[in-house]
Amino acid sequence: MPEALHPYKADLHIHTVLSPCGDLEMSPTAIVKRALARGLDMIAISDHNTTRQVKVAQKIGRESGLFVLGGVEVTSQEEAHCLCYFADDAQLDAFQEFLDIHLPKIPNDEDRFGYQLIVDENEEIVGEEEYHLLNAIDVDIDGIYDEVHRIGGLFVPAHINKGTTSLTSQLGFVPPDLRADGLEINFRTTKSETIKKAAYLKRFSFITDSDAHFIDNVGDVYNVIYMAHRNFDEFRKALAGDDGRYIDTDFFREHKLPKII
Repeated sequence: MPEALHPYKADLHIHTVLSPCGDLEMSPTAIVKRALARGLDMIAISDHNTTRQVKVAQKIGRESGLFVLGGVEVTSQEEAHCLCYFADDAQLDAFQEFLDIHLPKIPNDEDRFGYQLIVDENEEIVGEEEYHLLNAIDVDIDGIYDEVHRIGGLFVPAHINKGTTSLTSQLGFVPPDLRADGLEINFRTTKSETIKKAAYLKRFSFITDSDAHFIDNVGDVYNVIYMAHRNFDEFRKALAGDDGRYIDTDFFREHKLPKII
């Protein structure tokens, strides 16, 4: 018999204090606590050009009953943001090596851009990224896709409707021959509106997320993903639309999660 599918609320684009644009309150512990308080079942950590805050967030999530997907928001050579998701520590480590090679060695200016802190489950600082994480790496979109897939991950161009740092802002459109596992849109549009403007994008699954940089915004935007279990392979199937799995990007618009004061 086919496995029963369950709806899981998922915000798959969240920044921690490691991103220079992330607020200092965005520790993994605070993010997990906030996500659970808002009724989320699944989140993804997606700092700019680094995965080094993912593992502690996953540890906290496991202990708290929240599934934390390991990710990163990469800035391509075209200066378009791309979400990349990975199944396990080995994949995360392999992609971090790739990022370490291709991120320009430009020191971060804390006064101008903000801190890039690595913190543990006790919210104590255990490290800091030396090089500025908002710079573009020296690899184009196709090259990033190839590396993500070589490792076994998933590649989803971020907030494609955004007026900056997106495929649309940087290239003028989403390439018809784009290789991707899905596309992300932000709250300012819907899947149907996007496809109405560009019908050729209907071949993709869509996700929509908060892109939270502040703790109050975690879960403001979320997906409902219909899967048998909360794990990477089920998420892969949902993006591909396999075995009845699918992603609803409109649910949050009519069913807002409660605000937590």
